[in-house]
Amino acid sequence: MNRYIIDAYAWIEYLRGSEAGRRVKEVLEDERYKTYTCALTIAEVVSKVAREGRDPETAYDILTSNSEIIDVDHQLSLEAGLLHAEIRKRIKDFGLADAYVLASARRIDAKILTGDPHFKDFKEAIIIR
Repeated sequence: MNRYIIDAYAWIEYLRGSEAGRRVKEVLEDERYKTYTCALTIAEVVSKVAREGRDPETAYDILTSNSEIIDVDHQLSLEAGLLHAEIRKRIKDFGLADAYVLASARRIDAKILTGDPHFKDFKEAIIIR
């Protein structure tokens, strides 16, 4: 079974119902795929939705009911911190949340469904637009 981690960019597009969001919807509805979300991504999406004046509880419910949540633990934090330090040498504005998503994907051997340009050169990333 193919595994996908859906990052904040992809979830936001899904919630907006955009063309990129329709690609996320296809993955969510396809039984050949298992979907995951890093717990940190939930915070990113809830914040974005709240700042846009939309309902954060609904967004939370959609994320948690449509994907398995990868909790942040001390080992994942170590891996994400080391990745973040390494990647920041090349990509100056690579975010810590992105490092958590990448570390999560590597932990479970998953692809990252995203439109975030920070991920364009990573083999784990599938860029949606």
